[in-house]
Amino acid sequence: MSIRGLKKKQPKTFKVKVITADAEMEFSCEMKWKGKDLFDLVCRALGLRETWFFGLQYTIKGMCTWLKMEKKVLDQEIPKDDPISFHFLAKFYPEKVEEELLQEITQHLFFLQVKKQILDEEIYCSPEATVLLASYAVQAKYGDYDPNFHEPGFLAHDELLPKRVLRQYQLTAEMWEEKITAWYAEHRGIARDEAEMNYLKIAQDLEMYGVNYFPIAQNKNHTDLLLGVDAKGIHIYSINNRFSPNKSFEWSAIRNISYSEKELTIKPLDKKAEVFKFFSSQLKVNKLILQLCIGNHDLFMRRRKVDSIEIQQMKAQAREEKARKKMENQRLAREKQLREEAERAKEELERRLFQLEDEARQANEALLRSQEAAELLAEKAQIAEEEAKLLAQNAAEAEQERQRLEITALKTKEEKRLMEQKMREAELIAVKLVKESDRRAKETEHLKQDLHEAREAERKVKQKLLDITRLNYPHMVNYPQYLPTDTRDANFDKGSIKLDLKDIDLKRLSFEIERERLDYLEKSRRFEDRLKELKSEIHALKQEEKQSGLYS
Repeated sequence: MSIRGLKKKQPKTFKVKVITADAEMEFSCEMKWKGKDLFDLVCRALGLRETWFFGLQYTIKGMCTWLKMEKKVLDQEIPKDDPISFHFLAKFYPEKVEEELLQEITQHLFFLQVKKQILDEEIYCSPEATVLLASYAVQAKYGDYDPNFHEPGFLAHDELLPKRVLRQYQLTAEMWEEKITAWYAEHRGIARDEAEMNYLKIAQDLEMYGVNYFPIAQNKNHTDLLLGVDAKGIHIYSINNRFSPNKSFEWSAIRNISYSEKELTIKPLDKKAEVFKFFSSQLKVNKLILQLCIGNHDLFMRRRKVDSIEIQQMKAQAREEKARKKMENQRLAREKQLREEAERAKEELERRLFQLEDEARQANEALLRSQEAAELLAEKAQIAEEEAKLLAQNAAEAEQERQRLEITALKTKEEKRLMEQKMREAELIAVKLVKESDRRAKETEHLKQDLHEAREAERKVKQKLLDITRLNYPHMVNYPQYLPTDTRDANFDKGSIKLDLKDIDLKRLSFEIERERLDYLEKSRRFEDRLKELKSEIHALKQEEKQSGLYS
């Protein structure tokens, strides 16, 4: 067969891009493939065995639709893109995630999808619960918290909280990170699959978890209700309240669900109960509602039956896998603990080694300081010995000086006594001189008074003599020298005698006064000289006494 013949027989294909929660895959599909063929190919590529929860979703004319398994892919109303895009998503949700989700890949896909729905606010979650869920998401992504590795700001690029919660509380990113990290630190030792399962166990209790909402009306003109389909049944909500249903139909209480054009009818198992009818906006919506109802009802009934051999095998494998992972985690935990203990022991040994090296270094430094101190002490001892000799010499000199000073002090005391005696004598002399001066001053005053009286008497005598001369010898008044000697002698014999005697007394008195004055001045000068000598001696003695005090 030729190569051209082989080429002609190759089937025609078209490209498909399948987008999962964390990856994108491209496949080449044959033109005749049905939806199930493509779905099985994706499941095999993912290693997924719990295929009944999932489906391939696409968007056409603004409406999300699921790819039908029994029809050809190209025969369905799909986008005409190249490649054709499909989203691999969970179509049906389990009632109890811990019991129904057996494979780790199934848990991981559900975790990623539910997390995205919470962040996109398709599922309402309280702020407190969002922080706890975020901590499990961080544990699943980063593993155990390590303060040395997970420094502040390590969650800056992770989307962990809905924008509604961020707007509701005026907290900074650092504050939110601190709150999340506080919970995150408590999840130490939890593996990734356990953290994701804990996340799903919290999320499955939320009111909007696993519910598909569709707008409906009780008549053709008004759309005032919401119909919700989940794993437990069908619920009717008011348009503004998606949390608490006004009416619910459990799958076990529903006998039949059918639609005709836009009208959908729910018949309860109790025939006496009222049949519920409502209207949707499009026929496609009714088809989608019926498709979801059939799938959820099948799973509901399947859960309440004995597990098939495949499910039993999968559960057994899941239990074995969990046991194996548990043992592996325990082994890893022990190894991690041993490694941490070894690291701590190593750090302790390094710290101890560093401490010993530091102590050795300090000991060497102390030894060097001791040697330096010993040398210094030796030098100080030598200096001290020399100083001791010098001090002994100084002590001997000081002793000699002390003896000399004692002798000097004795001399000084004797000189001081003599000086005091001289001072007392000088004081006595001064007192005597003062008294003598006072006496002499008084005598001088008396003599001056006598001299004044004598001179006054002489003046009176001379005046009287002149008066007598004018009376007896008027022409001789102006020329008394030409009087006859005999006449003068004769006339004034008695008066002349008296005058001569008076003159002699006055001269003698003046002479005596002058002599005594000179004697007094001479004695005063000698006394002043003696006082100066005494002051000099006293000053010299005081200087010697001060020096003696300093030496002492």
